[in-house]
Amino acid sequence: MSNGYFNFKQFTIRQDRCAFKVGTDGVLLGAAADIDGVNRILDIGAGTGLISLMLAQRCQAQITAIEPDKDSFEQACMNIANSKWQKRINILNSALQDFNPENLQFDLIVSNPPYFRNSLKNPDPAKAASRHDLSLTVNELLKGVTRLLTEEGKLQVIMPYNEGNIFITEASFYGLFCIKIIKIKPLPASVVRRLILTFSRTRQELVQQSLTIESGTRHDFTNEYKNLTKDFYLKF
Repeated sequence: MSNGYFNFKQFTIRQDRCAFKVGTDGVLLGAAADIDGVNRILDIGAGTGLISLMLAQRCQAQITAIEPDKDSFEQACMNIANSKWQKRINILNSALQDFNPENLQFDLIVSNPPYFRNSLKNPDPAKAASRHDLSLTVNELLKGVTRLLTEEGKLQVIMPYNEGNIFITEASFYGLFCIKIIKIKPLPASVVRRLILTFSRTRQELVQQSLTIESGTRHDFTNEYKNLTKDFYLKF
């Protein structure tokens, strides 16, 4: 990997102009998102375009990606244009609050959202906006999702453990109920660091799963992590 780009098996992510580079969170969500029966996907806060490209590789859905940061948007446009799925991904330079597609809702909404609340802000404004709730609050995210999600649709997000548990409660106030949790641990002895959460408009029995990334030493990846990401990472 170079700081300027990241090669995957079927596409390349250019990222020198993006506030945040390719990271494990985005790869996890892109690889684990439930795409069964999905025809229309919305990627909120597309960044480099990574998650949209991963989902395009995994399914035949039409994908709309929105990204408010101009530099990230332009770089995502390049990444998508250079891929084999450019005809199925429509990316817009828009914030969720301003995104109002006419008569269009989505079967799946995904987001790796700004999620660090009440924490020390990054001095880089672009990074602060991408990783704190400065430009998109939880309430704004949930209002947008309830407006844009089909009745049978699902919302899937990845968040840190504490913020994710708070988000589950907040989402319920908007009629979005957590139906699946994947608990992510970096090492077997680690505490859970991330949650991949799936929400539906209808209450269902909660499914809980676990995923450990490394088996105990640096870069010694577990079989479950390899199996999840093997269609994307060159090293697997």
